[in-house]
Amino acid sequence: MDLNLILVCVVIAVALFFSYTNGFHDAANAIATSVSTRAWTPRAALLMAAAMNVIGAMMGTAVAKTVGKGIISISDYAESPLPEMQQKGLVIILAALLGACIWNLITWWFGLPSSSSHALIGGMVGAGLMSGTVVYWWGIMSHVVIPMFASPIIGFVVGYVVMRFVLWALRKAQYHRTMRRFRAAQRFSSAAMALGHGIQDAQKTMGIIVMALLAGGYGEHHNILDPVTGEMNVPLWVKVSGALAISLGTMAGGGRIMRTIGRKIIDLDPARGFTAEAVSSSILYLCSYVIHAPISTTQVVSTAIMGVGCTKRFSAVRWGVAGNIVIAWFLTLPAAALVAGIVYLIVALPLGVH
Repeated sequence: MDLNLILVCVVIAVALFFSYTNGFHDAANAIATSVSTRAWTPRAALLMAAAMNVIGAMMGTAVAKTVGKGIISISDYAESPLPEMQQKGLVIILAALLGACIWNLITWWFGLPSSSSHALIGGMVGAGLMSGTVVYWWGIMSHVVIPMFASPIIGFVVGYVVMRFVLWALRKAQYHRTMRRFRAAQRFSSAAMALGHGIQDAQKTMGIIVMALLAGGYGEHHNILDPVTGEMNVPLWVKVSGALAISLGTMAGGGRIMRTIGRKIIDLDPARGFTAEAVSSSILYLCSYVIHAPISTTQVVSTAIMGVGCTKRFSAVRWGVAGNIVIAWFLTLPAAALVAGIVYLIVALPLGVH
């Protein structure tokens, strides 16, 4: 069998496994708050999140295009008639995926809600640098680094301000009745959060699979590049497979991270849970459809929870846990890049790829 075809199949399989790990790693983002406030039972929440992830994955391709074309350049490998060049491009993508998967598993084991998005992008950068591939530093700065700092700040500030307004507006309302209503409303806000997670995270896997098809010389066969405009098209089977993989991962759970998000940062009531989810999902939609930036759902929801928690009192947030989460965020890009660079060497040398 052709080595290119083998590598393309391996890369697609690993990409879908990454999407699966993304699902159970990030499932907590959408449902932890609603489970902790008993708006959903864990099983019902997982089923809801899995379904909404599938729907979200089918809603657009802007983030997939950013990942597929805006982080590293594979055009030299995709356009080369030499099998060796195509194989090098596929090994770069494979190393990036393995670096992201390994970091996802490490942080999941320790219950740290790190960013699968940044793990993938870090893996792409590490494999790209190790192989001598062109890295689009401005694209990384504008679409990754700036949103990485901006989205958590926005999540915290907006969460705090909106929660303050909610508390003021409902200051004379009967407490228990209000909490029951917010608990019911959380079913919708958590569904919106799960939908946003599908829009963001499933598309990243789609972008990687498209890159693999291009690098392996199968782009024309799948009509990936528009012959007139040069725009990237995502085939339907890529959308469906990415959606199903992240959905299956979501159904697998992610209890370790769910406990960190839902209980260890702060003890949430339904009003604060609803506000955190509503703020987080709004930011996800904005970044998906307006900025086209692959932001971290983990960062947005975690800082929104911290923001609404501070309205109770500043000490209500367990800042030691929050500090560990922030450290994991900053470690993700360089750690995934380092792992991906090592994996590239391990895989490239036996194949004779230089």
